[in-house]
Amino acid sequence: MPDSSTGISVSVQSEDRSVDTGTKAWQLFADDPEVIAARIAGELRDLATELSDGDTVEPVAIDSPDGLDILRHSTAHVMAQAVQDLFPEAKLGIGPPITDGFYYDFDVPEPFTPDDLVAIESRMRKIVKEGQKFDRREISDDAAREELADEPYKLELIGLKSTASDAAEGASVEVGDGGLSIYENLKRDGSLAWKDLCRGPHLPTTKRIPTFSLMRSAAAYWRGDEKNKQLQRIYGTAWPSKEDLEAYLHRIEEAQRRDHRRLGQELDLYSFPDEVGSGLPVFHPRGGVIKREMEDYVRRRHIEEGFEYVGTPHIAKEELFHTSGHLPYYGEAMYPPLDVDGMDYRLKAMNCPMHNLIYRSRLRSYRELPLRLFEFGHVYRHEKSGVVHGLTRVRGFAQDDSHSYVTPEQAPGEIQHLLDFCLSLFRDFGLDDFYLELSTRDDSKPDKFIGSEEDWAVATQVLADVATASGLELVPDPGGAAYYGPKISVQARDAIGRTWQMSTIQYDFNQPSPERFALEYVAADGSRQQPVMIHSAKFGSIERFIGVLVEHYAGAFPPWLAPVQVVGIPVAERHSDYLDEVARTLKARGIRVEVDHSDERMQKKIRNAQTQKVPFMVIVGDQDIEAGAVSFRYRSGDQDNGVPVDDAIARIVEAIETRAQV
Repeated sequence: MPDSSTGISVSVQSEDRSVDTGTKAWQLFADDPEVIAARIAGELRDLATELSDGDTVEPVAIDSPDGLDILRHSTAHVMAQAVQDLFPEAKLGIGPPITDGFYYDFDVPEPFTPDDLVAIESRMRKIVKEGQKFDRREISDDAAREELADEPYKLELIGLKSTASDAAEGASVEVGDGGLSIYENLKRDGSLAWKDLCRGPHLPTTKRIPTFSLMRSAAAYWRGDEKNKQLQRIYGTAWPSKEDLEAYLHRIEEAQRRDHRRLGQELDLYSFPDEVGSGLPVFHPRGGVIKREMEDYVRRRHIEEGFEYVGTPHIAKEELFHTSGHLPYYGEAMYPPLDVDGMDYRLKAMNCPMHNLIYRSRLRSYRELPLRLFEFGHVYRHEKSGVVHGLTRVRGFAQDDSHSYVTPEQAPGEIQHLLDFCLSLFRDFGLDDFYLELSTRDDSKPDKFIGSEEDWAVATQVLADVATASGLELVPDPGGAAYYGPKISVQARDAIGRTWQMSTIQYDFNQPSPERFALEYVAADGSRQQPVMIHSAKFGSIERFIGVLVEHYAGAFPPWLAPVQVVGIPVAERHSDYLDEVARTLKARGIRVEVDHSDERMQKKIRNAQTQKVPFMVIVGDQDIEAGAVSFRYRSGDQDNGVPVDDAIARIVEAIETRAQV
């Protein structure tokens, strides 16, 4: 026990301990090599941080979410050091950790080549082996400008400082509120190897990086703005063990096999013509079948759940989006104004303002509530070119968008109703592994949100209560709310464990307010009251959900969604008439069937159907005709011979009606 005059008291994992003054965090966890940082008084800090009296200290393990971020951020520093060792003219951009990895942006004269990445990775391994120490040093703004005078992008971040995280993705790892710091990589003799502007924390030394791999390089605009200079971005990944890295690389290979952009082309579902424009997909007939099936299904389900179908135009007067608050708070995501007869119009980025006008078209009674409006509204978002990605991030898309107008007392029940509705939809489409995310207001940025703190607190609590009662895992997302209110989002895991954001349910007390649309209903006592508006998009967007399903099923859709449900394959030309008659019977039952009358051999026709991932093949030869039967072949290659035609049709119909996978 240290003398009270020289000792301090700290709480370590909820246990009070007395330690010597000057004790550093690493000393508390010296026996646990998995601990690479500490959370001290609620803040992530380096293990070299000296403790103060009364500190609460929690270990951060390398395989925890925070630990993985620290590992990957430290590896990004090592990569940047290696790049500047090999390419001294390279200027540093931003290098944050991201999901499953990290990146760093560089201003270099020529794009990196695959051979460059091999050389950079080799140099990184030498830096790791050297065991360089990550050493934090606080610095004033002026001193940082002087020390980083040759790094123009760092100077720009210093100028932005507390607003940098809003102005550039990943900038929060470099600068933010408060003072600046520089991390130096020190050799074992204490001499400087490299340095970078950074908030930290980092691993104790480079030798604590277990394993990593550089994945690819790509062009990226500085601060994500296409008006800025194009930099070169290197992506990498780092993991706590070689086994973790190998498992990740296997997942990447599987994800590439399932890439919806490649499968969309191979299966002739959709395309992205340059003549149309980036982020504007075109659906081909087979993709149109999937889209129509989804739309028909979800339209019917909305009507069954008490929604009324409405329709609104693609453009509207600009003033409408000022009233809703979208232009002041969401204007960057909207397209520039269109001049229509001397007035400014906008492509709509959302449907809710027009639904509000439908609600406001006449006086409503409390007896009409909940009033549920729904449409497939086509909206347009001015996404930056660097984030547009196949069907999962587009500029024009259809939302299965609904708005429920309720009394405040009805809000919890309506949110529960919407959540149950969303989850049942996903289960019907073969997704059944979920968790919820609760996005709330960032009180440090009040100018980005509208409404009183009291209203936000009420709305957030209602959503939290419903989410908790669902029994699903609930993950906080502080600062992720829309400007008008908090939201729950349903996160679904696909067949290979990736997470996709699906439905959102948002509690909005702002748009109905007198300052916005002045929505009212006549209460039971005759008074005029303001409803609560609840936004919900079940799929998020039809296009994005199709992209997710293509990857979830690797293009092998369950029969009810498959563009072609059955392919008929005659063994020889003389069997075609019989097979055509079977096909007519199938079509009469509403089944999507094609007969392959090509000159290919039978085995080639089977391979073609398997390549197109058709659920069922119906093969006909002499014995089948004699028996009034077919040979029934599945995608898996399994085959049943001599199946009576009526039985074969019944099997197909049952699989479609039950939404079974085959």
